Amino acid sequence: MHKYLRAVGFSKIETPKQMHDLVMEVIQSADKRSYTSNSETTMLAEFCKDFGSRVGVTVCGEFDEKDEFSFEYSFPFFRGGGISTEEDISVERHSDKESYAGVCNDMRVGVSLIFYLQNMMDYAKIKYGNRLPIRGTSLTLSALSTHGKIILPIRKNKRDMAKIEKETTNRNKLIAQARQGDEEAIETLTLEDMDTYNAISKKIRTEDVLSLVDTYFMPYGVECDQYAVLGEILECSSEKNQMTGEEIYMMALSCNDLVFDVCINKKDLYGEPLAGRRFRGTIWMQGIINFPETYGVS
Repeated sequence: MHKYLRAVGFSKIETPKQMHDLVMEVIQSADKRSYTSNSETTMLAEFCKDFGSRVGVTVCGEFDEKDEFSFEYSFPFFRGGGISTEEDISVERHSDKESYAGVCNDMRVGVSLIFYLQNMMDYAKIKYGNRLPIRGTSLTLSALSTHGKIILPIRKNKRDMAKIEKETTNRNKLIAQARQGDEEAIETLTLEDMDTYNAISKKIRTEDVLSLVDTYFMPYGVECDQYAVLGEILECSSEKNQMTGEEIYMMALSCNDLVFDVCINKKDLYGEPLAGRRFRGTIWMQGIINFPETYGVS
C-alpha cells in the first residue's frame, strides 16, 4: 500500500485485498484512460479516477500483444492549481518501473527541486514519439502530507514585508549571477550567510526558532522527492472523499516564495488551517509539466 493514500482520504486501507479492490475500482470506473506504445509488443496504460475535486488514484500498467493487462503500480494524486515555476525541467525514469522524477533548479528554493511526475503518460507520448526536448513548458506543483501542524504567523507590517520582498529580489539576482560564475556575487552571498548565521545564533538563545524563521524548504529523509516545509497558508478549503467520506484539507502554501498546494487528511493535521497562518510538516512533492498545446498532448 502507498503510505500517502491516507492523504487523499484512504486511511483505512490496510490489507492487500483492500488495496486490490481499490485498484480494480479505479480500472473499471476510471474517469480518464490513456494509452501509448513503448515497443512493438507492449502498450502502456494509465487509469485515473477522481474521488474528489482534485484528488484521486492513478493505476499504471501494460497491455501485451494478447491485450492482457498487467498491473504495475498505483499512486494517489492531488492536482495543483496555477503555475509554480517556469524554470527549465529535466526528467529521469525511475529504475524499477515506468514512472518518472522531474528536477527543477528554481533559485527561490535553494536546492534542486525533485518531484514525482503526475502526468507520466503525457511525457511518455512525447518521449516515445521522439519529440524531445520541448521548450516553453511550465510546472504546477502539489504535495501530499501524512502529518503536519498549524503554526501562528510572525507579525509583519507593510514596511517589514516590503523590506523582505526587496531582500529576496536582490538575493535571487545574486544567486543567478553566482550560477554564471560571478565571483563577486558568490563572495557577497557567502558573507550574507555568515551574517545571518551569527545573528540567528545570538537570538536563538532567548527566542524560539519559529519566531525567527518565517518559512523553510528542506530535503527530508532518504527519498529525494520528500521535504520538510514551513510555509504561509494563502488559501484553504476542505472536502470529503467521495468513497470513504473522510475529510481532507487543501491548502495553497507560499514557501520560500514558491507557491504550491498541499493536501492532508484532517486526522493528520494538528490545529485549524486558516489563511495567514503557517503549515509545518513533511510532504511528498508531485508535479504536472504543462506542455505547450501545439504539441497536442492529451
